[in-house]
Amino acid sequence: MLISLNGLARTLAPLLMLAACATQPVTPPPPEAVPGAPAAPGPAPPAPPPRPQTPPTAHPNPPSNVNLQGFPLAYRQGYTDGCASVGTTEQKDAVCFKSDGQYRTGWQDGVFLCKKK
Repeated sequence: MLISLNGLARTLAPLLMLAACATQPVTPPPPEAVPGAPAAPGPAPPAPPPRPQTPPTAHPNPPSNVNLQGFPLAYRQGYTDGCASVGTTEQKDAVCFKSDGQYRTGWQDGVFLCKKK
């Protein structure tokens, strides 16, 4: 049996069309292969070791009627310096006051609350 090429083409044409329409799932390339794509998040870096606390200022202990237990050391130091500044010359660690919000807030609170007494 001899099939002509024209007949073979007619027989295979619908099959080839169906095969061309079949799709395969597209898998995206890994993020590092796509330029400009954000990198996949890696494992979280280990937590930095706790910073050592600075030594207390000249007046490490606030007035006995104030309990500052639980407050950060910088706040306690600022509070003590602020309270000591009331009625005398200002006592303030200028570098800490400028750069450390805890110290600054403690100093301002110390001045305000100790003025009330």
